[in-house]
Amino acid sequence: MSSKPSAIIFGGLNTCSRALAALLVPPEGERLVSHLRIVDRFSVNPPTTYLGAEFPKVLAQPDVEYRQANLTIPSVVASAFDPPPGKAPYSYVFDLTGEINHDRSEVIAIKLTFNVARIIGLEAARRKVNAYVRLQQPVYETSDKGPHDEKEDVKPVRPLDVWWHETLRMLASIDDLPLVVLRIGFVYGPYVEFGLYPLVITVASIYGYMNKPMKTPWGPGKDGVNTVHIDDVSGGLWACAKWIASLGRQQANLTAGEKIYFHNDRTKVKDTEGTCIPDAQPVAPVFNLVDDSEMTMAKGGSMITEFFGTTFEFYSFFENAMAKLKLDDVVEEINEHHVGTWTEMLQTSNPPIVQTPLDAYMDHWALSRRKLSYNNSKIKKVIGYKLVRPQFTHDALREVVDKWKAEGSWPALEGR
Repeated sequence: MSSKPSAIIFGGLNTCSRALAALLVPPEGERLVSHLRIVDRFSVNPPTTYLGAEFPKVLAQPDVEYRQANLTIPSVVASAFDPPPGKAPYSYVFDLTGEINHDRSEVIAIKLTFNVARIIGLEAARRKVNAYVRLQQPVYETSDKGPHDEKEDVKPVRPLDVWWHETLRMLASIDDLPLVVLRIGFVYGPYVEFGLYPLVITVASIYGYMNKPMKTPWGPGKDGVNTVHIDDVSGGLWACAKWIASLGRQQANLTAGEKIYFHNDRTKVKDTEGTCIPDAQPVAPVFNLVDDSEMTMAKGGSMITEFFGTTFEFYSFFENAMAKLKLDDVVEEINEHHVGTWTEMLQTSNPPIVQTPLDAYMDHWALSRRKLSYNNSKIKKVIGYKLVRPQFTHDALREVVDKWKAEGSWPALEGR
Protein backbone atom coordinates (compact mmCIF):
# COMPACT_ATOMS: atom_id res chain seq x y z
CA MET A 1 0.00 0.00 0.00
CA SER A 2 1.37 3.45 -0.94
CA SER A 3 2.49 5.79 1.84
CA LYS A 4 0.99 8.70 -0.11
CA PRO A 5 -2.59 9.73 0.68
CA SER A 6 -5.41 9.09 -1.76
CA ALA A 7 -7.59 12.07 -2.64
CA ILE A 8 -11.04 12.85 -3.93
CA ILE A 9 -12.11 16.18 -5.43
CA PHE A 10 -15.80 17.07 -5.44
CA GLY A 11 -17.02 19.72 -7.86
CA GLY A 12 -15.09 22.61 -9.37
CA LEU A 13 -14.52 21.18 -12.84
CA ASN A 14 -15.72 24.57 -14.13
CA THR A 15 -13.51 26.47 -11.66
CA CYS A 16 -10.35 25.16 -9.96
CA SER A 17 -10.46 21.33 -9.90
CA ARG A 18 -8.56 20.87 -13.15
CA ALA A 19 -5.54 22.80 -11.88
CA LEU A 20 -5.67 21.03 -8.50
CA ALA A 21 -5.72 17.66 -10.26
CA ALA A 22 -2.70 18.66 -12.35
CA LEU A 23 -0.81 19.49 -9.15
CA LEU A 24 -1.76 16.23 -7.41
CA VAL A 25 -1.05 13.95 -10.37
CA PRO A 26 1.07 15.86 -12.91
CA PRO A 27 1.54 14.09 -16.27
CA GLU A 28 5.25 14.80 -15.80
CA GLY A 29 6.79 14.91 -12.36
CA GLU A 30 6.23 13.32 -8.98
CA ARG A 31 2.72 12.57 -7.81
CA LEU A 32 1.50 13.87 -4.48
CA VAL A 33 -1.27 11.28 -4.07
CA SER A 34 -1.52 7.55 -4.76
CA HIS A 35 -4.95 7.67 -6.35
CA LEU A 36 -7.20 10.56 -7.44
CA ARG A 37 -10.93 10.55 -8.11
CA ILE A 38 -12.72 13.66 -9.38
CA VAL A 39 -16.51 13.77 -9.06
CA ASP A 40 -18.75 16.40 -10.64
CA ARG A 41 -21.98 16.80 -12.58
CA PHE A 42 -20.36 17.49 -15.95
CA SER A 43 -19.41 15.03 -18.67
CA VAL A 44 -15.79 15.04 -19.83
CA ASN A 45 -16.28 12.80 -22.87
CA PRO A 46 -17.87 14.54 -24.65
CA PRO A 47 -17.15 17.61 -22.54
CA THR A 48 -20.14 19.63 -21.32
CA THR A 49 -17.93 22.31 -19.76
CA TYR A 50 -14.60 23.88 -20.74
CA LEU A 51 -11.66 21.61 -19.87
CA GLY A 52 -8.59 23.38 -21.31
CA ALA A 53 -5.91 21.72 -23.40
CA GLU A 54 -3.98 20.00 -20.61
CA PHE A 55 -6.63 18.44 -18.37
CA PRO A 56 -7.37 15.47 -20.68
CA LYS A 57 -3.69 14.47 -20.27
CA VAL A 58 -4.20 14.41 -16.49
CA LEU A 59 -7.26 12.18 -16.83
CA ALA A 60 -5.49 9.78 -19.21
CA GLN A 61 -3.08 8.62 -16.50
CA PRO A 62 -3.38 5.43 -14.43
CA ASP A 63 -4.91 5.76 -10.95
CA VAL A 64 -6.79 8.89 -12.02
CA GLU A 65 -10.55 8.61 -12.38
CA TYR A 66 -13.31 11.01 -13.34
CA ARG A 67 -16.84 10.17 -12.28
CA GLN A 68 -19.87 12.06 -13.53
CA ALA A 69 -22.43 12.10 -10.75
CA ASN A 70 -25.43 13.92 -9.28
CA LEU A 71 -24.07 15.21 -5.99
CA THR A 72 -27.51 16.19 -4.70
CA ILE A 73 -28.23 12.49 -3.99
CA PRO A 74 -26.73 11.18 -0.70
CA SER A 75 -26.40 7.56 -1.91
CA VAL A 76 -24.48 8.73 -4.98
CA VAL A 77 -22.07 10.73 -2.81
CA ALA A 78 -21.66 7.75 -0.45
CA SER A 79 -20.73 5.46 -3.34
CA ALA A 80 -18.21 8.05 -4.61
CA PHE A 81 -16.30 7.59 -1.35
CA ASP A 82 -15.91 3.84 -1.95
CA PRO A 83 -12.35 3.33 -3.25
CA PRO A 84 -11.54 1.08 -6.20
CA PRO A 85 -10.73 -2.55 -5.31
CA GLY A 86 -7.32 -2.83 -3.70
CA LYS A 87 -7.00 0.92 -3.07
CA ALA A 88 -6.87 2.66 0.30
CA PRO A 89 -9.89 4.70 1.45
CA TYR A 90 -9.82 8.35 0.46
CA SER A 91 -8.08 10.32 3.19
CA TYR A 92 -7.98 13.84 1.67
CA VAL A 93 -11.24 15.44 0.50
CA PHE A 94 -11.27 18.67 -1.50
CA ASP A 95 -14.69 20.32 -1.62
CA LEU A 96 -14.82 22.69 -4.59
CA THR A 97 -18.59 22.44 -5.02
CA GLY A 98 -20.96 25.41 -5.20
CA GLU A 99 -23.01 27.32 -7.75
CA ILE A 100 -21.04 30.20 -9.30
CA ASN A 101 -23.55 31.49 -11.85
CA HIS A 102 -24.72 34.66 -10.15
CA ASP A 103 -28.03 34.81 -12.03
CA ARG A 104 -29.28 31.56 -10.45
CA SER A 105 -32.16 31.64 -7.98
CA GLU A 106 -31.79 31.31 -4.23
CA VAL A 107 -33.50 27.90 -4.40
CA ILE A 108 -30.77 26.69 -6.76
CA ALA A 109 -28.08 28.21 -4.50
CA ILE A 110 -29.43 26.25 -1.54
CA LYS A 111 -29.67 23.02 -3.54
CA LEU A 112 -26.32 23.16 -5.37
CA THR A 113 -24.17 24.95 -2.80
CA PHE A 114 -25.49 24.35 0.72
CA ASN A 115 -27.16 20.94 0.33
CA VAL A 116 -24.40 19.39 -1.79
CA ALA A 117 -21.65 20.46 0.63
CA ARG A 118 -23.72 19.15 3.57
CA ILE A 119 -24.13 15.73 1.96
CA ILE A 120 -20.39 15.51 1.21
CA GLY A 121 -19.35 16.89 4.62
CA LEU A 122 -21.53 14.44 6.58
CA GLU A 123 -20.29 11.49 4.55
CA ALA A 124 -16.66 12.59 4.92
CA ALA A 125 -17.10 12.80 8.70
CA ARG A 126 -18.68 9.34 8.74
CA ARG A 127 -15.73 7.97 6.76
CA LYS A 128 -13.27 9.57 9.21
CA VAL A 129 -11.16 11.25 6.52
CA ASN A 130 -7.95 13.00 7.54
CA ALA A 131 -8.55 16.29 5.74
CA TYR A 132 -11.55 18.17 4.35
CA VAL A 133 -10.64 21.41 2.58
CA ARG A 134 -13.44 23.72 1.51
CA LEU A 135 -12.65 26.28 -1.22
CA GLN A 136 -14.54 29.52 -0.70
CA GLN A 137 -14.85 31.68 -3.82
CA PRO A 138 -14.64 35.52 -3.53
CA VAL A 139 -18.24 35.96 -2.39
CA TYR A 140 -17.54 38.69 0.17
CA GLU A 141 -17.27 42.45 0.28
CA THR A 142 -14.74 44.06 2.57
CA SER A 143 -14.88 47.60 3.98
CA ASP A 144 -12.68 50.43 2.74
CA LYS A 145 -10.23 49.94 5.61
CA GLY A 146 -8.11 46.96 4.67
CA PRO A 147 -6.61 44.53 4.04
CA HIS A 148 -8.77 42.31 6.25
CA ASP A 149 -7.62 39.33 8.24
CA GLU A 150 -9.61 36.18 8.99
CA LYS A 151 -11.00 37.46 12.29
CA GLU A 152 -12.89 40.29 10.65
CA ASP A 153 -16.54 39.72 9.86
CA VAL A 154 -16.61 40.18 6.08
CA LYS A 155 -20.07 40.29 4.50
CA PRO A 156 -21.47 38.11 1.69
CA VAL A 157 -22.91 40.29 -1.08
CA ARG A 158 -25.76 38.63 -3.01
CA PRO A 159 -28.31 35.91 -2.08
CA LEU A 160 -26.07 33.37 -3.83
CA ASP A 161 -23.13 34.54 -1.70
CA VAL A 162 -25.13 34.33 1.52
CA TRP A 163 -25.62 30.60 0.92
CA TRP A 164 -21.92 30.13 0.21
CA HIS A 165 -21.34 31.69 3.63
CA GLU A 166 -24.10 29.67 5.29
CA THR A 167 -22.41 26.56 3.90
CA LEU A 168 -19.30 27.38 5.96
CA ARG A 169 -21.36 27.69 9.12
CA MET A 170 -22.96 24.33 8.47
CA LEU A 171 -19.66 22.55 7.74
CA ALA A 172 -18.01 24.15 10.77
CA SER A 173 -20.80 22.74 12.95
CA ILE A 174 -19.87 19.14 12.02
CA ASP A 175 -17.59 18.60 15.01
CA ASP A 176 -15.67 15.56 13.80
CA LEU A 177 -15.06 16.91 10.29
CA PRO A 178 -11.34 17.82 9.78
CA LEU A 179 -12.34 21.06 8.07
CA VAL A 180 -10.15 23.86 6.75
CA VAL A 181 -11.65 26.81 4.87
CA LEU A 182 -9.58 28.50 2.16
CA ARG A 183 -11.00 31.92 1.18
CA ILE A 184 -9.52 33.08 -2.10
CA GLY A 185 -9.36 36.27 -4.11
CA PHE A 186 -10.27 36.65 -7.78
CA VAL A 187 -8.60 33.84 -9.72
CA TYR A 188 -6.57 34.16 -12.91
CA GLY A 189 -4.12 31.95 -14.77
CA PRO A 190 -3.87 29.47 -17.66
CA TYR A 191 -7.19 27.89 -18.65
CA VAL A 192 -9.14 29.91 -16.05
CA GLU A 193 -12.19 31.19 -17.92
CA PHE A 194 -14.61 31.86 -15.04
CA GLY A 195 -15.01 34.91 -12.84
CA LEU A 196 -13.98 38.54 -13.02
CA TYR A 197 -10.43 38.62 -14.38
CA PRO A 198 -10.81 36.43 -17.51
CA LEU A 199 -13.74 38.68 -18.49
CA VAL A 200 -11.71 41.85 -17.88
CA ILE A 201 -8.77 40.41 -19.86
CA THR A 202 -11.08 39.60 -22.78
CA VAL A 203 -12.76 43.02 -22.76
CA ALA A 204 -9.43 44.86 -22.41
CA SER A 205 -8.19 43.08 -25.54
CA ILE A 206 -11.25 44.40 -27.39
CA TYR A 207 -10.49 48.00 -26.42
CA GLY A 208 -6.90 47.44 -27.46
CA TYR A 209 -8.12 46.17 -30.82
CA MET A 210 -10.37 49.24 -31.20
CA ASN A 211 -7.61 51.60 -29.96
CA LYS A 212 -9.99 53.07 -27.40
CA PRO A 213 -9.65 53.55 -23.63
CA MET A 214 -11.47 51.11 -21.38
CA LYS A 215 -13.66 53.03 -18.91
CA THR A 216 -15.39 52.30 -15.61
CA PRO A 217 -17.76 54.40 -13.48
CA TRP A 218 -16.13 53.27 -10.21
CA GLY A 219 -13.49 55.96 -9.71
CA PRO A 220 -10.98 56.59 -8.25
CA GLY A 221 -10.41 52.84 -8.32
CA LYS A 222 -8.79 52.35 -4.93
CA ASP A 223 -11.10 49.48 -4.00
CA GLY A 224 -9.32 46.16 -3.57
CA VAL A 225 -9.95 43.44 -6.15
CA ASN A 226 -7.28 41.10 -4.84
CA THR A 227 -5.95 38.47 -7.22
CA VAL A 228 -4.64 34.94 -6.80
CA HIS A 229 -2.99 32.77 -9.44
CA ILE A 230 -4.57 29.37 -10.09
CA ASP A 231 -1.24 27.70 -9.21
CA ASP A 232 -1.50 29.17 -5.71
CA VAL A 233 -5.13 28.11 -5.34
CA SER A 234 -3.97 24.53 -6.00
CA GLY A 235 -0.89 24.87 -3.81
CA GLY A 236 -2.90 26.41 -0.99
CA LEU A 237 -5.49 23.63 -1.06
CA TRP A 238 -2.77 20.98 -0.83
CA ALA A 239 -0.93 22.83 1.96
CA CYS A 240 -4.17 23.12 3.97
CA ALA A 241 -4.89 19.39 3.57
CA LYS A 242 -1.44 18.36 4.78
CA TRP A 243 -1.63 20.81 7.68
CA ILE A 244 -4.92 19.62 9.14
CA ALA A 245 -4.10 15.95 8.51
CA SER A 246 -1.11 16.38 10.80
CA LEU A 247 -3.08 18.19 13.54
CA GLY A 248 -6.71 17.07 13.57
CA ARG A 249 -9.70 19.40 13.88
CA GLN A 250 -9.50 20.14 17.60
CA GLN A 251 -5.88 21.31 17.51
CA ALA A 252 -6.44 23.09 14.19
CA ASN A 253 -9.31 25.05 15.76
CA LEU A 254 -7.09 26.05 18.68
CA THR A 255 -4.33 27.15 16.30
CA ALA A 256 -6.31 28.86 13.55
CA GLY A 257 -10.03 28.69 14.40
CA GLU A 258 -12.27 31.65 13.61
CA LYS A 259 -15.91 32.32 14.47
CA ILE A 260 -18.20 32.26 11.45
CA TYR A 261 -21.01 34.76 12.04
CA PHE A 262 -24.61 34.74 10.85
CA HIS A 263 -25.50 36.76 7.72
CA ASN A 264 -28.75 35.24 6.54
CA ASP A 265 -32.50 35.65 6.86
CA ARG A 266 -33.70 33.90 10.03
CA THR A 267 -36.88 32.67 8.33
CA LYS A 268 -35.02 31.12 5.40
CA VAL A 269 -32.57 29.40 7.74
CA LYS A 270 -35.44 27.98 9.80
CA ASP A 271 -36.96 26.48 6.64
CA THR A 272 -33.69 24.88 5.42
CA GLU A 273 -32.66 21.54 6.86
CA GLY A 274 -29.15 21.35 8.33
CA THR A 275 -28.54 25.04 9.02
CA CYS A 276 -27.09 26.34 12.29
CA ILE A 277 -29.31 28.38 14.57
CA PRO A 278 -28.73 32.09 13.87
CA ASP A 279 -27.18 32.75 17.29
CA ALA A 280 -24.59 29.98 16.88
CA GLN A 281 -21.00 30.99 16.14
CA PRO A 282 -19.35 27.81 14.85
CA VAL A 283 -15.55 27.80 14.71
CA ALA A 284 -13.30 26.44 11.97
CA PRO A 285 -9.76 27.08 10.71
CA VAL A 286 -10.00 29.82 8.06
CA PHE A 287 -7.22 31.09 5.81
CA ASN A 288 -7.21 33.92 3.27
CA LEU A 289 -5.28 33.30 0.05
CA VAL A 290 -4.45 36.20 -2.25
CA ASP A 291 -1.15 37.19 -3.86
CA ASP A 292 1.10 40.05 -2.74
CA SER A 293 0.03 42.43 -5.52
CA GLU A 294 -2.49 44.26 -3.32
CA MET A 295 -4.49 44.62 -6.51
CA THR A 296 -7.00 47.45 -6.86
CA MET A 297 -9.35 48.29 -9.69
CA ALA A 298 -7.12 51.14 -10.88
CA LYS A 299 -3.91 49.09 -10.71
CA GLY A 300 -5.38 45.96 -12.28
CA GLY A 301 -7.25 47.85 -14.99
CA SER A 302 -4.14 49.84 -15.91
CA MET A 303 -1.89 46.77 -16.03
CA ILE A 304 -4.27 44.73 -18.18
CA THR A 305 -5.15 47.52 -20.63
CA GLU A 306 -1.46 48.48 -20.94
CA PHE A 307 -0.71 44.89 -21.90
CA PHE A 308 -3.15 45.27 -24.81
CA GLY A 309 -1.81 48.68 -25.83
CA THR A 310 -4.55 50.92 -24.48
CA THR A 311 -5.48 52.81 -21.28
CA PHE A 312 -7.84 52.47 -18.32
CA GLU A 313 -9.92 55.52 -17.46
CA PHE A 314 -12.82 56.62 -15.27
CA TYR A 315 -15.98 58.36 -16.37
CA SER A 316 -16.29 62.00 -15.38
CA PHE A 317 -18.68 62.87 -12.54
CA PHE A 318 -21.38 63.90 -15.03
CA GLU A 319 -20.94 60.80 -17.21
CA ASN A 320 -20.93 58.67 -14.09
CA ALA A 321 -24.21 60.14 -12.79
CA MET A 322 -25.91 59.71 -16.16
CA ALA A 323 -24.64 56.13 -16.46
CA LYS A 324 -26.10 55.19 -13.07
CA LEU A 325 -29.47 56.72 -14.00
CA LYS A 326 -29.61 54.71 -17.22
CA LEU A 327 -27.77 51.53 -16.19
CA ASP A 328 -29.85 49.18 -18.34
CA ASP A 329 -29.23 51.33 -21.43
CA VAL A 330 -25.53 51.58 -20.61
CA VAL A 331 -25.21 47.80 -20.23
CA GLU A 332 -26.79 47.19 -23.62
CA GLU A 333 -24.81 49.94 -25.36
CA ILE A 334 -21.51 48.71 -23.93
CA ASN A 335 -22.23 45.15 -24.95
CA GLU A 336 -23.12 46.09 -28.52
CA HIS A 337 -19.51 47.28 -28.85
CA HIS A 338 -17.98 44.41 -26.88
CA VAL A 339 -19.80 41.46 -28.38
CA GLY A 340 -19.74 42.74 -31.94
CA THR A 341 -16.04 43.55 -31.86
CA TRP A 342 -15.13 40.27 -30.13
CA THR A 343 -17.01 38.37 -32.84
CA GLU A 344 -15.09 40.33 -35.47
CA MET A 345 -11.79 39.47 -33.75
CA LEU A 346 -12.67 35.78 -33.66
CA GLN A 347 -13.67 35.75 -37.33
CA THR A 348 -10.61 37.66 -38.56
CA SER A 349 -8.25 35.47 -36.55
CA ASN A 350 -5.82 33.33 -38.54
CA PRO A 351 -7.18 30.69 -38.39
CA PRO A 352 -10.72 31.80 -37.46
CA ILE A 353 -11.90 30.82 -33.96
CA VAL A 354 -15.08 28.77 -34.17
CA GLN A 355 -15.46 27.94 -30.48
CA THR A 356 -14.20 29.69 -27.35
CA PRO A 357 -15.12 29.57 -23.65
CA LEU A 358 -14.43 33.31 -23.40
CA ASP A 359 -17.29 35.75 -23.40
CA ALA A 360 -17.23 39.52 -23.91
CA TYR A 361 -20.71 40.17 -22.50
CA MET A 362 -20.71 42.25 -19.31
CA ASP A 363 -23.96 42.11 -17.35
CA HIS A 364 -24.97 44.07 -14.25
CA TRP A 365 -22.90 41.77 -12.04
CA ALA A 366 -19.76 42.23 -14.16
CA LEU A 367 -20.19 46.01 -14.18
CA SER A 368 -20.91 46.33 -10.45
CA ARG A 369 -18.43 47.61 -7.90
CA ARG A 370 -16.03 45.19 -6.20
CA LYS A 371 -14.37 45.49 -2.80
CA LEU A 372 -12.26 42.54 -1.74
CA SER A 373 -9.06 43.16 0.16
CA TYR A 374 -7.58 40.27 2.18
CA ASN A 375 -4.54 40.02 4.42
CA ASN A 376 -2.62 36.87 3.44
CA SER A 377 -0.12 36.73 6.31
CA LYS A 378 -1.89 34.02 8.36
CA ILE A 379 -1.51 31.19 5.83
CA LYS A 380 2.17 32.10 5.48
CA LYS A 381 2.83 32.14 9.22
CA VAL A 382 0.63 29.28 10.45
CA ILE A 383 0.91 26.79 7.58
CA GLY A 384 4.18 28.07 6.13
CA TYR A 385 2.71 28.45 2.65
CA LYS A 386 4.95 30.26 0.17
CA LEU A 387 3.29 31.88 -2.81
CA VAL A 388 4.31 30.39 -6.17
CA ARG A 389 3.06 33.46 -8.06
CA PRO A 390 3.30 36.36 -5.60
CA GLN A 391 2.77 39.11 -8.21
CA PHE A 392 0.29 39.80 -10.99
CA THR A 393 2.53 40.61 -13.99
CA HIS A 394 2.50 41.13 -17.74
CA ASP A 395 4.46 37.88 -18.08
CA ALA A 396 1.64 36.03 -16.31
CA LEU A 397 -0.91 37.65 -18.64
CA ARG A 398 1.20 36.67 -21.64
CA GLU A 399 1.23 33.06 -20.47
CA VAL A 400 -2.58 33.10 -20.12
CA VAL A 401 -3.16 34.53 -23.59
CA ASP A 402 -0.50 32.37 -25.27
CA LYS A 403 -2.05 29.16 -23.90
CA TRP A 404 -5.50 30.22 -25.05
CA LYS A 405 -4.04 31.01 -28.48
CA ALA A 406 -2.28 27.63 -28.66
CA GLU A 407 -5.49 25.72 -27.98
CA GLY A 408 -7.53 27.84 -30.42
CA SER A 409 -9.61 29.78 -27.89
CA TRP A 410 -8.05 33.23 -28.46
CA PRO A 411 -7.79 35.16 -31.73
CA ALA A 412 -4.41 35.20 -33.48
CA LEU A 413 -4.41 38.63 -35.12
CA GLU A 414 -1.72 40.05 -37.37
CA GLY A 415 0.66 42.31 -35.47
CA ARG A 416 -0.84 41.41 -32.07
